[in-house]
Amino acid sequence: MRPASYLAVLACAALAACAHVRPADTRLPADFEAPKGSSPAGAIDLDRWWLAFNDAELSGLIDQALAANPDARSAAARLNEARANRTEALVHFLPQGDVTGSTRRTDTHQLAGTVINFPGFSSSGVSNAQASNFNVSWEVDIFGRFLAVRKAVNGDIAAARFNYEGARAMLAANVADAYFQARGLAIQLGDARETARIEQELYDSSSKRGALGIAATSDADRVAGDLAQAKAQAAGLQAELQAQRRTLLILAGRTIEPTANLAVEASVGTLPPIPATIPSQLLKRRPDVREAQARVASAAGRADADLLAFLPTLNFTPSLGWSKSSQPGYSVTARSLVSGAAITQPLLSIPTKLAELKAQNARTEQAVIAYEKAVQTAFSDSEGTLVRLDADRKRVALLTDGEIRAARSYRASKIGYDRGLTDLQTALSAEQSWRATRSQLTAAQVQAFRRTVQAYKALGGGWPAEQFPTQTQAR
Repeated sequence: MRPASYLAVLACAALAACAHVRPADTRLPADFEAPKGSSPAGAIDLDRWWLAFNDAELSGLIDQALAANPDARSAAARLNEARANRTEALVHFLPQGDVTGSTRRTDTHQLAGTVINFPGFSSSGVSNAQASNFNVSWEVDIFGRFLAVRKAVNGDIAAARFNYEGARAMLAANVADAYFQARGLAIQLGDARETARIEQELYDSSSKRGALGIAATSDADRVAGDLAQAKAQAAGLQAELQAQRRTLLILAGRTIEPTANLAVEASVGTLPPIPATIPSQLLKRRPDVREAQARVASAAGRADADLLAFLPTLNFTPSLGWSKSSQPGYSVTARSLVSGAAITQPLLSIPTKLAELKAQNARTEQAVIAYEKAVQTAFSDSEGTLVRLDADRKRVALLTDGEIRAARSYRASKIGYDRGLTDLQTALSAEQSWRATRSQLTAAQVQAFRRTVQAYKALGGGWPAEQFPTQTQAR
């Protein structure tokens, strides 16, 4: 096969190997099966969703974490790296060149033979030589390599931006989740202390009744066991709350502060509303989806650059030089201005470049698949979280009513036992029923708040999409 035919065959194979980027399949249901009563989309500022809880302590902890936490600072450093890499890649297409200079002094002493010394040549004496050059190389971008590289690096920097925002969103969610866990522990600790107080009252009452002979003395022993358990539970919850406070301080970048500096109320407050949304809005907001989309654009840009590598490269190589040389009785100074050009056409390297292009096309397909998966995950997270949150809210409402009734029943039984109208078992059963319902209510309330945090995160609390143009808009 002739070289020209061989080249033509390889070029055709390269073009055949360059498949266009497959459009990502992001089809989703027309709308979410969101629970009724959700706020309209946009009614809540998802960029700072934690303000919806109206909790100054939570807002302060999240702001501190976003400023000082190592995860946020590391993501910011990656963003700065991506910006620097973008500048480095694009500056490569500007004229490149360095100034060089040299000087040399030679002192020659002839030891034997005839000494020659006439203008232009000397076998003995001091000679000097100085030179400076400014050599420039500039690749003339005829085929659009700059546009392909810019598309790739713009995708990289956009992905780094959304990775940074995703890290911030995750950090804010982690702080809020730990905060509501701490408040739940504070409520449980208060309940445990209240249980210990009630058990102490029952113990005092049963001891007094036993001493008066109107009740069995074993009643006091039985209550004493429950009292010990209540005190032990309170001590354990106190330790758990202290550990949770330390976790919060670490997340907020306040590692060395004492846990006493962090106030945690023994209440959960009121659940904020959840904004209703649709898939198109979800895709515009979620940092992970936007990051995956940017990585598709970056991979496509690299595939374009690999394809253009099969085409010729034209370089201008002008240079400017100055030199001076002197010997005994002779000196010359020169200046030069050179204009040059070089063209490079890949030939034997075509098989290697073809393999690189196929590999990049495969990486681009992986990026498209990752984007599709990110979209599906986003929809699944949002849909599932909203449905579960609706169930949590209903559970809280039911348990709130049940706790009120159980508390009323216990108070009636306690009064009856103190007056000798009911036995200890009846009072203990009523108290246990009330405390169990109370414990379930606290757990349900904390779960609802934690689920609300998950919902805000799933709906894409982050930089608004309009602040980060897609790679078709980036310039």
